[in-house]
Amino acid sequence: MAKAIYHKHQRVYVHPVGTWASIEQVKPQWVKDVEEPVRVYYDCGLGRDFVTKELSAEQNESVEAGHWRVLRAKNKWQSMEECARHPFPGTFPVIVTDAMEWGGWRVPAAEYDRDPARIEAQARLLVQTPSLLELANKLSALTDDNTGLPSEVAELARQAAEILKQVTTRPAADGDEKNRDSAQAA
Repeated sequence: MAKAIYHKHQRVYVHPVGTWASIEQVKPQWVKDVEEPVRVYYDCGLGRDFVTKELSAEQNESVEAGHWRVLRAKNKWQSMEECARHPFPGTFPVIVTDAMEWGGWRVPAAEYDRDPARIEAQARLLVQTPSLLELANKLSALTDDNTGLPSEVAELARQAAEILKQVTTRPAADGDEKNRDSAQAA
């Protein structure tokens, strides 16, 4: 017997299509003289019906960003004369996202050499991401606490909440699907 795992209007990740969709209709398949549906299909408005194992629900995960910083790495492939036009000649930015001095984001030397000012601006933006995430959290929490906010502030808080949802939501992992399927069979 099958039970519906998802409900109408729930946002799910559709694995065969590779996109997020909203369930438009839950379609149980019934058999005469059986109390529960044999199968449950979900109409997501994508041209065909999907079964439970093809869908994943949203899972919110907390994002612990920590303290990010920009380090300067020595440019091994160019001499000081070749990169004299760079903002920091002889080096390129490395964004460190770990407590140790090695995890993080780096840019290929050829891309940095093409537009060093743009890469430097991106590095500064990436380093400020944890602060911007905290600011978005505080802004979206405003609507929870105060209902009498001006409409402009309420709209900004709604946008911040939507951005946070995009950052913290991910499709269920394959292991989660297997666990759900085995629980459904029991």
